[in-house]
Amino acid sequence: MLSTIDVMVVLAYAVSLFVLAQWVSREQAGHTKNARDYFLAGNSLPWWAIGASLIAANISAEQIIGMSGSGYVIGLGIASYEWMSAITLILVGKYFLPIFLKHRIYTMPQFLEQRYDHNVRMVMAFFWLGVYVFVNLTSILWLGALAIETVAGVDLMYGLVFLGVFAIGYSLYGGLKAVAFTDIIQVVLLVLGGLLIAWIMLDKVSDGEGVIAGFKLLMEKAPEKFDMILSPDNPHYVSLPGLSVLIGGMWIMNLSYWGFNQYIIQRALAAKSTREAQKGIAFAAFLKLLMPVIVVLPGIAVFVLSPGLAKPDQAYPEAMSLLPAGILGLVFAALLAAIISSLASMINSISTIFTMDIYASMIAREKQRNPVAVGRTVAVFSIVLAMLCAKPLLGNFDQAFQYIQEFTGFFTPGIVVIFLLGMFWKKTTAMGALAAAIGSALLSFAFKMLWPELPFIDRVGLVFLLCTAIAIAISMLQGNREQEKSIDLADIDFTTSKGFNAAAVAVSLILAALYATWW
Repeated sequence: MLSTIDVMVVLAYAVSLFVLAQWVSREQAGHTKNARDYFLAGNSLPWWAIGASLIAANISAEQIIGMSGSGYVIGLGIASYEWMSAITLILVGKYFLPIFLKHRIYTMPQFLEQRYDHNVRMVMAFFWLGVYVFVNLTSILWLGALAIETVAGVDLMYGLVFLGVFAIGYSLYGGLKAVAFTDIIQVVLLVLGGLLIAWIMLDKVSDGEGVIAGFKLLMEKAPEKFDMILSPDNPHYVSLPGLSVLIGGMWIMNLSYWGFNQYIIQRALAAKSTREAQKGIAFAAFLKLLMPVIVVLPGIAVFVLSPGLAKPDQAYPEAMSLLPAGILGLVFAALLAAIISSLASMINSISTIFTMDIYASMIAREKQRNPVAVGRTVAVFSIVLAMLCAKPLLGNFDQAFQYIQEFTGFFTPGIVVIFLLGMFWKKTTAMGALAAAIGSALLSFAFKMLWPELPFIDRVGLVFLLCTAIAIAISMLQGNREQEKSIDLADIDFTTSKGFNAAAVAVSLILAALYATWW
């Protein structure tokens, strides 16, 4: 339970965040927010806000508690999700962002209409809207409320309502600008709180001899937890199937999440310039390298200190229970920061897709209301709907994180095919793209039913290859010619600054060193 000083720390965080959000959302005299202001922060985001906001949107309760639990069970191997994301971000900044920013888009479905046709845009807009509301938003709310109940003893439903109301309260007026500029505080708190808990846990492992001694003891007492590439005889191979984390399906999952996901990429679309967006991407890549220290290492430490936990997901709350008063409040505030930032980011992306893709397409221009007003209305409606649906959808799942992975994994391969072929193969047709999207769901379901022992990551990679073949075959049958809306890559500036290139080399070398050390 939280002490009085812990509660004061948490309240200070909440008040500070709310005040800062209103301050950054203010407008100059005589200026009224328009759609670009509300949904893309007026294309004013600097690199540090972009990088911080990418990480704040990404890290939530399912990452902190779920990955700590995986660290408890599997070990450092689960860090591949974080470390491989770092190199994925570099690729997104180099090859994808210049194309998206050249087209000055608000949303990913909008890009699909520019490249393919209106049907592809609407199909994907409705798909993403459904996933964001009924999978992502509900899971963040539910898992966040569970985390609050576990750590602070607050009734689950009260915690759920608090998270929803607070997230909408601080982000509703300012839109993406309020979310992105406050995310720098969220990330500082997240990193500081995470490093504190890692430091304290390692010191406890060494019985007060320091963090270096604690880390050495971890490797001595639990050497099996420091295997990055799992062998087929490892009991957790099905979760992390060996080299597939380096050369297989994990690439598809990461490219979809970091490159083509409105919830994430919207921050980069709001950048002052391509160069500024790329600097933000590089900043986020370095932060991703740090994340396993924050979310995985505490789980391994708890395995050594308390090896008999009933459930792995109790690892992070167990670590928090060992913290002194005041420090516990800071770490709990960091956990809240991760949850609330992800909620606010998801709400903003939902309102953006509905307003700019669905509402703008289905309502005659002369009958349309102010898009900012529509966006705010949708934001409120979406969080209320998610709060009502969270328990019915997730209340019976032992591992809600699996609910997210399984559902989105059905569609991930097709999404990556649509975008990669759309950007880099001029002959891809709209029918080929839709066939890949539909085939992704059907093939994934078929493999899950007929080949259940196939690891999830391998299934994603295999379905990606099959969907690519389907899209290419249909496009060739439709004439095998360049499409009128194809991307002219000669018009895209793919050059990057010396600083970005240096960051890319540094990230690559660090990753190589990490995998070489704990192969």
